[in-house]
Amino acid sequence: MTMADNLAEQAASEEAARKRRTRRVVVASVAGNAMEWYDFFIYGTAAALVFGELFFPKGTDPLLGTMGAFAGFAVGFLARPLGGVIFGHIGDRYGRKLALEWTLGLMGVATFLIGLLPTYEQAGLWAPAAMVALRVMQGAAAGGEWGGGVLLISEAVGGRRRGYFSSFSQLGVAGGFVLSSGVFMLAQQLPQDQFMSWGWRLPFLLSVLIFGVGLYIRRHIPESEEFVQASRSAKRGMPAVEVFRRYPRQVFTAMGLRVAENGGSYIFLAFALAYGKFLGIPNDLMLGGVLASMFVELGTLVWFGHLSDRIGRRAVYLIGAAGLMLVAFPFFWLVQTREPVWIFLAFFLGNTLCHAAMIGTQPAYFAELFPPEVRYTGLALGHELASVFAGGLSPLIAMALLRKYESATPVAWFLVGMAAVTVITLLLTREPEGKERA
Repeated sequence: MTMADNLAEQAASEEAARKRRTRRVVVASVAGNAMEWYDFFIYGTAAALVFGELFFPKGTDPLLGTMGAFAGFAVGFLARPLGGVIFGHIGDRYGRKLALEWTLGLMGVATFLIGLLPTYEQAGLWAPAAMVALRVMQGAAAGGEWGGGVLLISEAVGGRRRGYFSSFSQLGVAGGFVLSSGVFMLAQQLPQDQFMSWGWRLPFLLSVLIFGVGLYIRRHIPESEEFVQASRSAKRGMPAVEVFRRYPRQVFTAMGLRVAENGGSYIFLAFALAYGKFLGIPNDLMLGGVLASMFVELGTLVWFGHLSDRIGRRAVYLIGAAGLMLVAFPFFWLVQTREPVWIFLAFFLGNTLCHAAMIGTQPAYFAELFPPEVRYTGLALGHELASVFAGGLSPLIAMALLRKYESATPVAWFLVGMAAVTVITLLLTREPEGKERA
């Protein structure tokens, strides 16, 4: 065998090993993310359907209790930037794996304890106070989760297929929602009095099993090689300080891109359930529409990630943001028909198409905005600062608009406004440098 043959065989062996490692990282990252986001999303479903009645005093107004539950939902988002700073620091200085193990543990404990809480009737104001405190813990964990989950994949692959492979990290986010909605739907099959008494607790208590599985998965993920190489030469400063000192434009770009995706998604995933209840539509039908659209989105978001490798991140993201502006009014018109086929179509337009185009492109787009030594913190800050006023406040604002006007029209205009912020951001920015180099 000649030297050339040996070199070729060695190169083929290295390429095969690299592909095996990439598959392992992708599968492990998706599974771990799904476990954690299940815990985070289960609150949004419960807030729309049961928490207003069980934990928040509502007086004679049925919408007021739901607004209280969504206020607790928003508080969790206030904690997400703090979690991003804390776990971003750990991830940029001590490793992506360590940060993700800590976020999973914090999320699992908080979610399990929510399942044990006494209700307002049993404990008075202590019940919503404890609920909000645990929601803060969930928010801090979520603030550190997304960036680490993205980087495990994007730093393992890079190159011309980064958009495609990185989009798989979002399968964990969408998969977590599908899992949480599915479990909640199963719990709702109990008789109504049993469900309201103890059945709603089951999806939260299940998190103890999810924590065990997720921790096992995360401990067997290899550390990012790009992080290992960057950490050898990186200066040991404060990543958050470095990000705001050197990369403020990138942080604000990420925030602007996030408004339509995050704000719009929680209108479709959380507020829409409460709106269906307001219209008298059965919870199972609305949850079914959400679940079906999110299940199909598992495929479309990966396709949009692939498309971003071909035509660019900005172009694909613009499809999603501009599409959201066009879908805002038709979404509510379709839901108002109360017909299953049109309700399902509404969720498919909002989630499977518009949201998928943005969320599928987002991991690679954001990762290419920051260098490796501050990438975890940069992603976390840009992603989570926007989530405070986008995803965190959008269901609460939407509920306030519905309560005041008893119409979805102001909510549709609110959706258009959020989409416009992202469209303007895209028009004022260039393609990420990392995409141009790929």
